[in-house]
Parts: sequence; structure tokens; C-alpha cells
Amino acid sequence: METYVYKDKRKLRCGYTTGACAALAARAAVLGLVTGTIPKESFIFTPSGESIRAKTEEPALRKDPGGALLYAECAVRKDAGDDYDVTDGILIKCRAEFFCGKEPDSVPSALTHTSSRPEAGRDVSFPIEIEGGPGVGRVTKKGLNQPVGQAAINDGPRRMIRLAVGGVLEEYGENRGVKITVFVPEGERIAEKTFNPVLGITGGISILGTTGIVMPMSEEALVETIRAHLRVLKAEGRKFLAVAPGNMGAEALSGYLKDCGGREWPADSCVLCGNFIGKTVDLAAECDFLGILFAGHLGKLVKLGNGIMNTHSKEGDGRMDTFVSCGLSAGADTGLLLKIQAANTTEEAMGIYREAGFEKPVLSLLLDRIHRYLKRRAPEGMKVGVLLFSQETGYLGETKEAGEILKELLSEK
Repeated sequence: METYVYKDKRKLRCGYTTGACAALAARAAVLGLVTGTIPKESFIFTPSGESIRAKTEEPALRKDPGGALLYAECAVRKDAGDDYDVTDGILIKCRAEFFCGKEPDSVPSALTHTSSRPEAGRDVSFPIEIEGGPGVGRVTKKGLNQPVGQAAINDGPRRMIRLAVGGVLEEYGENRGVKITVFVPEGERIAEKTFNPVLGITGGISILGTTGIVMPMSEEALVETIRAHLRVLKAEGRKFLAVAPGNMGAEALSGYLKDCGGREWPADSCVLCGNFIGKTVDLAAECDFLGILFAGHLGKLVKLGNGIMNTHSKEGDGRMDTFVSCGLSAGADTGLLLKIQAANTTEEAMGIYREAGFEKPVLSLLLDRIHRYLKRRAPEGMKVGVLLFSQETGYLGETKEAGEILKELLSEK
């Protein structure tokens, strides 16, 4: 795809979502079903009206002994552009077959199509069933985009597939229903590198994408993953959240809980938020959670003490500034503060304070600041707490409401 965006002073190429690839493959497969020839290239219109194209691969036409065409299938290779995506380069395949005069088995699968051609002045309807085959995940938990038991093909891709397929059926005057089966040969293996096992999607990847276009280094997909996990936990009846920036924070929380009460903390119960601390608070409010407990290491969460709610380095640092400010309030002299200012890491800075006897007052002030900024971000009535850890010494301390939230979390489990 030759569409570019500029991000962090770099020119980056856009790509296609898995949903767009499925729609491209579905359109080509239906053309094969209707005409007997699968095109070498497929095109669709995205929800914004933009036309996108891709080469088709692995075309196949299956006929019965009498020569009648049973189904047609082909693949489109996922192109993520310059975005880092574990699905980049994999094949998204679609099989198309007629219903042979039958209506689809289930009403939710029989979906109405509105013509994908912008020049078409009227709406036309066809029974189009969309199902997931091998390598496409299956939903096992409530709160996700699709009901439990359905293939993890989100509403956006389903809409694009219906539009693409319906356009072909309209063009060729075909009124029979069509079943589209999406499958991903490498999907089950690739899914282990995604959040699907945590979210409750088993057996493969999800077919995603609301716009059809992958924006390089986009934050949207990460935020949507957080939102999806929160909705799953909410559907399970949870009212309080355990959140960590990454696996290290989640492991620190699990180890802390085990040391305190001998309890294991299930991996799928801890939401991984990356750098999006503030956004996660917003999403929790959106889902009406009553409290959030963040657990993480000093190097990441110290930034909260300076009011920085996106902890990526490009959004701001302020680590040593925060430490210097806390040390100044604790009564540290200029010489000690200059050492802190020159420290390379937060662990080094805390070690300097520890040797000088200032660790406890500095930590107390830091935790108070973190609590104040988080409460400012959270809506009224929501409890927000932090458990702070060091890679060298383990548990460091906690903010005011952390203990209360922890009790609620344990009672829910």
C-alpha cells in the first residue's frame, strides 16, 4: 500500500488490517464462485470509501464428480506496512460456497448487505453467512465484540466482507445465499503471541479493523485491547481491577500476593496497560469499575509523581526531577540532590537515598504525589491505588487506597 503518514519525524507506510485482507480474499473467492475464475488481484472499498487493492494467492476451485463447482477459495497476504504487527506477512484465506437454495442456519449469521459501490443508488440484500475456520479464534468469554461461541471476526470486518461480497452478487445478478469461511493457516501459532488467550479467544487470531487501514505505530489497537480486557472482566462481574504496565509488574504483583497470603493470581485477571496509565483510568471509568490497583516498578511509575499519565519516554520523563523534588521536601542537602540529579536510573537514585537515610521519607512523599495525581485523573468515587516495586529490593510501598482495593480484589476472587 502506497499511503504514508508521518510519525515521530519519520515517513511510515500504512498497511491493511486482517479484516481488510479477509474482505479482499472473500471478494475474489466469490468472483471465482460466480465466474469460475479467481482474479489475480482483488479490490474493496473501505468504510471511508477509499479503494484498496491486493494480489491474491493460492487460488483453488473445487468441483464435484459431475463438474459442478462446490466452492472457491483464495488468500491475501497481510501487509502491516511499517507497523510492528505479529500478523504481518501471514495469509488470510476465504472460502466461498453457495447455500444451495437454503437459508443460513442461524438468523444472526444471515446478514443484510448494502451495495459497496458508491455509484449504486439503491440498497440490495443478500443472505451472507460469515464463519471462522481453522486459525480464527473462537470467543469463550462475555464482554467481547462477538457473542460467546462465535468466531472472533469483529463487526467492522464482517461489514466489509458483506459489502465486498454483496457487490459481486449484485453485479452478476446472483440471488443465492453465500457462505464465507475465513481461515488463517498460521493463526493458532500466531495467536500465542497476542492477548487473545488472556481475553478468552481460543484457537487462533482475531479478524480486526474498523477502517481497513493499519496506521503505523498507532495507539488505537493497544487501547482497544485494554478496553476489550476490561469489558471481559466487567462481564464476569468484577468491580475492581488489577493493572500493570507489563509482565514484570504483573509478576511482581503475583509474587507479592503469594508472599502475603499464599494465593496465586491468575494471569488473565491482571490487565496489561503498557504506558497508558491515564487512559486506563478513563476506560475503567467508562466501564463503571469502582477501583483500580496499579502494580509496577519504580522506573515506570515514578513518572506518575510528576503527573505524567502516559509513561512513554517520548511523552515526558521527569523521573529525576520528581526524585529531586521529593528529596528537597524531605530535607536533603544540595550535595545529595546533585547526586540524585546525576543518577542514570531510578534504582541508582533510590540506592543513593537509601545510603543517606532518606529512602523512607522520599518514598512517602513520592507515593503521596502519585496518589494525588491519580485521584485527580479518576472520577469522583473511584478508588485508585499503587503498589510500587524495585527490581533490586522488591516491594517498596503503596499509596493510601491500595490496601482497600487489594482486599476487594481478593474478595472477588
